[in-house]
Amino acid sequence: MAARSSPGVDKPHAPSCERNREPILAVLRDRFADRRRVLEIGSGTGQHAVHFAAAMPHLIWQTSDRAENLPGIRAWLDEAALPNTPAPLELDVAGAWPDATFDAVFSANTLHIMGWSEVEQLFAHLPGATSDGALLIVYGPFNDQGRYSSDSNAAFDQWLRERGAHMAIRDAAAVDALAERAGFALVEDIAMPANNRCRIWRRGCNRL
Repeated sequence: MAARSSPGVDKPHAPSCERNREPILAVLRDRFADRRRVLEIGSGTGQHAVHFAAAMPHLIWQTSDRAENLPGIRAWLDEAALPNTPAPLELDVAGAWPDATFDAVFSANTLHIMGWSEVEQLFAHLPGATSDGALLIVYGPFNDQGRYSSDSNAAFDQWLRERGAHMAIRDAAAVDALAERAGFALVEDIAMPANNRCRIWRRGCNRL
């Protein structure tokens, strides 16, 4: 299939996506083996989407992000021209959500960028966008009972707060509480490189 193009749009590039995509894929390949439709929240540059969708062709990988990030995502999707990556959706977690149902949700490095009220909105909207038994996988740094997991995460959190008072590394237990209110229970917590985690919740099951 010939690659499509997005005239006048340079593909954005995040070096962190290149570094973390293989460790994340190793987690997703196993946990999403029986999934069919994935909603990626906060697709950012679009790099993760094309890598994961190419590696898991059985999935429909639905990207989404705020309007300002959609042209860059489209540039990556258009170049890859994969059959399982529909056009990205405009999604602000505090606004309207897509009228569609997914059996998996993935998000990477987003919770610490959003304000806490937006994190609350994200989890509050999940029941309306997912089917029973849906999996939710979130990749990124987390604190444990208010404590940083490493000196590098403490420095990263300070850098975040200097960029914007609304940003911060989130406490795992606080996020778990939001998930539980939305009907999702923690089923796995996987250590990842660079002091990150993949935390996995399932809708409608008992707690870990």
